[in-house]
Amino acid sequence: MKEPEKILEAKDICKAYGKNMVLNQVNLTIKAGEIYGLVGENGAGKSSLMKVITGLTKPTSGEISLFGKKNLEDERNKIGCLIENPALYMDMTARQNLEIQRTQRGIPGKSSIDEVLEIMDLKDAGNKRVKAFSLGMKQRLGIAIALLGRPQLLILDEPINGLDPTKIIYVREVLKNMNEEDGTTILISSHILPELHQLATVYGFIHHGKMLQQITDKELDEKCRRHVHIEVDNVEKASCILDERYPESQIKVYLRNVIKVFGYNKNISDITKELVYGGVGVEKIGYEGEDLEEYYTNLLSEVKSNETA
Repeated sequence: MKEPEKILEAKDICKAYGKNMVLNQVNLTIKAGEIYGLVGENGAGKSSLMKVITGLTKPTSGEISLFGKKNLEDERNKIGCLIENPALYMDMTARQNLEIQRTQRGIPGKSSIDEVLEIMDLKDAGNKRVKAFSLGMKQRLGIAIALLGRPQLLILDEPINGLDPTKIIYVREVLKNMNEEDGTTILISSHILPELHQLATVYGFIHHGKMLQQITDKELDEKCRRHVHIEVDNVEKASCILDERYPESQIKVYLRNVIKVFGYNKNISDITKELVYGGVGVEKIGYEGEDLEEYYTNLLSEVKSNETA
C-alpha cells in the first residue's frame, strides 16, 4: 500500500525571542488525510509553531517543507488558517470581511463566500456588521475565513474558543466531514481535550517548546484502554498461563516484565492466584486506563518531575 503524502514536515525548528527560546528543535510530520491534534499548556509553543508553519513568523533555525516542496511561498497558498484571535474589521459586515480576505489571497469566484457562510451557519448574518456579533459568531467567521478556497491543509488554533456546546459539536462535524469527504488535512490545537479526542487521528504533545511525544489515535487508545496491568518476574510463563486460563481476554506482552490483559472484568485477585500457583512472581497488579486528558496530565507530571529531579 502506498504511503500517504507528507503534507507538512518540520525539522529541528527553533524560535527564539532574545534569550527566550519558545520552540526548541521541534520535529513534526503530518501526512495527507490526518487530523493532527497539538496538545500543550498555555505558552507551550503551539501558536508559535503554527505561526512558523504559516509564515507569520520566521524560525530562528530549522526547515519546513509543505506538500513535499521547500518553495513555501507557493505552497502556503494551499493553507487556510486561524491562529489566536481572528483578525476582523469590526465596522464591516461578515461578507465584506470575507471579500477582503478572498481578494488578498487571490481566491477566484465570489461564490466561495456564500459557501463558507453557509458551512459556518452564518448565512443569515452575512450582511451584519461584525461589531454586533457575539464572541462565538466572530469565532465562526474566523473559521469561515480559514475555509475560503477549500484549503488542502487547515491550521486551526483553539477554533472552538467562545463557542456554545451546540456549536462546538457543529464545528466538530464540519471538520470531520471536510476531512472524510474532501480529504482535507487538519492541524488543530485545543485546550478542551475531550473534544479533541473525538476528532484527532494523531497527537503531538508539546511542552516548553519541545515536542515530547507524537502518537496515533490507535496507539493512544491502546495505551488508554482499561486493562489489567501486571508486572511479573517471568513474562513467558505468565503469558502462557493467562492465555490458557483466560482465552476470552486479550493478552499482550510489553517490555521485558509487563503484561496487559484487555477485556477482563472479574476480580483481579483471581489472576494473582493463577500466576502464583503457576510459579510466577507477581511484582505489581492493578487496573489501568485513561482518557486523553488523564494521559496528557500523567505525561506532563512525569516530565515535570524529571525536570526538578
